Amino acid sequence: MTRVAIIAAMAGELKPLVRGWEHERRDGVDVWRWRFDEGEWVATCAGAGQLAATRAFAEVEKDGAITSVISAGWVGALSEDYRPGRAYRITGVVDSQTGERFETAGVVASESEGMIEAHPSDKNKDVARMGHPVGDTAATFPRSQKRDLGHPIGGECLLVTNPKVADAAEKKRLAAAYGAGLVDMEAAAVARLAGMRGIPFYCFKGVSDAFSEDLPDFNRFITPNGQFQTARLLFFVLPRPWHWPALIRMGENSKQASQSLAECVFDFLDERGHIRKRNGYPNIKP
Repeated sequence: MTRVAIIAAMAGELKPLVRGWEHERRDGVDVWRWRFDEGEWVATCAGAGQLAATRAFAEVEKDGAITSVISAGWVGALSEDYRPGRAYRITGVVDSQTGERFETAGVVASESEGMIEAHPSDKNKDVARMGHPVGDTAATFPRSQKRDLGHPIGGECLLVTNPKVADAAEKKRLAAAYGAGLVDMEAAAVARLAGMRGIPFYCFKGVSDAFSEDLPDFNRFITPNGQFQTARLLFFVLPRPWHWPALIRMGENSKQASQSLAECVFDFLDERGHIRKRNGYPNIKP
């Protein structure tokens, strides 16, 4: 049985993707699953940060081995080249805390089996191993892929995983230090866990906030276990109307990014919808 795990931080990132899937919450982790033929897609989120991503990964493994994993969710742009609301295919991830670099696997989607496989040229390569330099092996999409996934600048789309939400100053520092175009808080952990298990790692991210956006410090509203305290944020910004326009834009961009992300993941897993049609998918038009 093939099991594709989709690891995110927050439920809102996955909402358009998992509409109609079976859902349960256990040990503080949200888990959605949809079964097809002899396989299943499992999406999960446990909060922001690498420790939360590790908990989410572990929760999926409780029900069986994972054959491949996708890190998905919202990211901040580290360059004006990456547009809010758009989803991007990530080719490499760097951990800002350790300096480790991870490649995403080459891509071929098998419609007949409903699984993700490494590109034939990558089958004998450990493309997800720790410390592997980004850019040595290009990620490859199916030639029949039609959707524009926000093709990375210069053929490469590097994501840096940071231990905190990056403000404007931190974005500039990360862009200069790593040459990355996007920033998140979880992907490096997912890549590391995939490499330890020898399974393919893939990454799709949707941009929620532009490079130049001036936002409140979200770190003060994230608990030690990665939970975002929305109510506290609302109480903070209500008497500070100068934050409202940026937060409204971010909300709109995040919603659009989640939809774009869902479409990209579906195109990757089941490009023509054959698996979903064959198995009575509850939401064939994500």
